[in-house]
Amino acid sequence: MKITVERAILLKALAHVQSVVERRNTIPILANVLLAASKDGVLRLTATDMEIALVEEVAGVEVEREGRTTAPAATLYEIVRKLPDGAKVVLDHGGGDAPLALRAGRFNTSLSVLPVEDFPSMTEGKLPHRFALSAGQLRDMVDRTRFAISTEETRYYLNGIYLHVTESEGTKVMRAVATDGHRLARVEEPLPDGAASMPGVIVPRKTVNEVRKLAEETQDEIKIFLSDTKIRFDIGTVQLTSKLIDGTFPEYERVIPRGNDKILRVGKKEFAEAVGRVAAISSERSRPVKISVDRNHLMLSAASPEQGQAQEELDEGVAYDSTPLEIGFQARYLNDITDQIGDTVEFRFADGSAPTVVMDAAKPEALYVLMPMRV
Repeated sequence: MKITVERAILLKALAHVQSVVERRNTIPILANVLLAASKDGVLRLTATDMEIALVEEVAGVEVEREGRTTAPAATLYEIVRKLPDGAKVVLDHGGGDAPLALRAGRFNTSLSVLPVEDFPSMTEGKLPHRFALSAGQLRDMVDRTRFAISTEETRYYLNGIYLHVTESEGTKVMRAVATDGHRLARVEEPLPDGAASMPGVIVPRKTVNEVRKLAEETQDEIKIFLSDTKIRFDIGTVQLTSKLIDGTFPEYERVIPRGNDKILRVGKKEFAEAVGRVAAISSERSRPVKISVDRNHLMLSAASPEQGQAQEELDEGVAYDSTPLEIGFQARYLNDITDQIGDTVEFRFADGSAPTVVMDAAKPEALYVLMPMRV
């Protein structure tokens, strides 16, 4: 294989593939990127950690000699990143176990390769269900749910976003749900064409994060293909294939309260900033912020045995017309939710010890449930 490619083009593709590579692995080939050049001027880069495989096609490459080889992904990325802007990168591999030569201007180096035959394939198999979402829809669904993904490995079935088709007010919708047992995030979009028969699937956290990064770089439609065990996202020139979590997502509807009739509406910006100020009294991440509400009046307070107490009152923009109530929440969880909300936050309480529903007053398609803390 011998090719010449512009540094900026190669760097962008390497940035995508090397983020999939698992740094700490016991299988040496998984630290490498597979490079395949064809006569039609396309360089295909592939990386995998055996859970995710990312393939990117780079066009406009000068291919003097087609062929395939593998090279250490992180090292290749670092070298190309440190080359000067505008550099032309020559990659030359003579075949077999000969090193991969890299030249750019007066710089040259050689990298050890591993056999192409050892590189695993993860992209085979049929994916019978296919539909498309706009990049904006996908970004929105991910942003509004991924903060609630559990990091507890023992409850592995919560380590991702549950994507499924369901019915909402008599209409079929696509819904994304994540929960860690302390908070739950649920968002829905109109059902895309072709998705009606898809199985409910749990998309792993790492896949969610990689897809979100790639979706940031495009405004185009994102095509999604899936089976019971795999999902693939086609995002521009990138194909990301991932295994799905093999588990059963809990019946989340059972934990969403239906009868919460004490409704508080408050300006998101004022509320979030006040939470941040009163929570600053304590360095403990899990210490609660107490919400005390009375008619059109809200007080936030927090206490720390070491630092003292803090409180702040809010009247302007507060709407509450029920009996007085006190309830506590972890400040970080409150902020994670309010970060997803527009101008007005709506809280629906039952009492001081029951799960609370939180919504964006202007966007009812997103719903959050927050478990209270004792204060």
